[in-house]
Amino acid sequence: MRVAILQIADRGVAEQERLQLNVSADTNLSYYVVVDTVRSGSGIAPTPKHVYWFADTSVRAGDSVILYTRHGTNTSVARPDGKTNHFFYWGLPQAVWTRPTSCAVLLEVSEWMTSAAVPTPSSLKQTAL
Repeated sequence: MRVAILQIADRGVAEQERLQLNVSADTNLSYYVVVDTVRSGSGIAPTPKHVYWFADTSVRAGDSVILYTRHGTNTSVARPDGKTNHFFYWGLPQAVWTRPTSCAVLLEVSEWMTSAAVPTPSSLKQTAL
């Protein structure tokens, strides 16, 4: 993956809790999803509590991505070294990584499919066999 988890900082502190990611190669964040779940035995629970899919944002190798769990306005700030810190906000009302078993999972999604939100009348018609 071109993006990796560095750490969960200020775990359980509502206004400061954040997931810090590092970009190792140029990519677009729209291919990445963060899932809040818990460790279970030697794996993770298959039922995520919260999901965050990053917006269409180009990032470059060496950039940092910081995802706060609180409300805020997404911004990008240039650093003195020429790289960029990209700040995103999940908009959750409280901290999510509060227990020792709480964890973040970063997924790289290269393909996806959606369904129609509301069926159209033509999609409901039955076809005679």
